[in-house]
Amino acid sequence: MAQANPIGELAIKVAKDPALRTRIMANPEAALSSEAAAVTVPDTLIYRIVVGSLGLAVLISLVGSIILASQKLDTPAVLTALGSAAVGALAGLLAPSPARS
Repeated sequence: MAQANPIGELAIKVAKDPALRTRIMANPEAALSSEAAAVTVPDTLIYRIVVGSLGLAVLISLVGSIILASQKLDTPAVLTALGSAAVGALAGLLAPSPARS
């Protein structure tokens, strides 16, 4: 599995963009902070499939629980666990990573 190399990517950006190089020379902290903030969630097909699948799992467990509750039946623990795990996984995928201070 290939590992990300953000420092290498930044070096390539600086080499290609003279304006970025000037901003880094003038105020390194502000320029690097703005570059770090510009990093976004990857928009790849597999990422969309994973997010869609987890969202579908949340909806299915929610609708299933509502249907079972409307029929005065107990909701199985596995249905609650699957829904909760899917919500947690979605939160982990969609939440921004914490910045190091």
